[in-house]
Amino acid sequence: MAVDIKNLNHNQLTDLISKAQLRQNELRKEKVVKLREKVHALIKAEGYTFEDIFGGARGKAKRSTGSVPPKYRNPANPAQTWSGRGKRPHWFNDALKAGKKEKDLAI
Repeated sequence: MAVDIKNLNHNQLTDLISKAQLRQNELRKEKVVKLREKVHALIKAEGYTFEDIFGGARGKAKRSTGSVPPKYRNPANPAQTWSGRGKRPHWFNDALKAGKKEKDLAI
């Protein structure tokens, strides 16, 4: 299908380009699916699983969400601490409004 682009106006060219890019993305996705099927078939033919070859994690590595030691302590109630991450606790904001500084609350 040959398109004579010399006779197209700006809007027609823009529309043609966007349609061509969409089609190009569709073709790429189809090719990836076919390649993935070939890889899985080859792995299966050899008697292995995908996890045997590439490991158990198929997605992004998960970040550790371990606990962080506290950096700040409430002087009015020493049991209340904050690591300095996430939303500030009410007692921290109240202490700042009362004129204390962050370094005054640091452990």
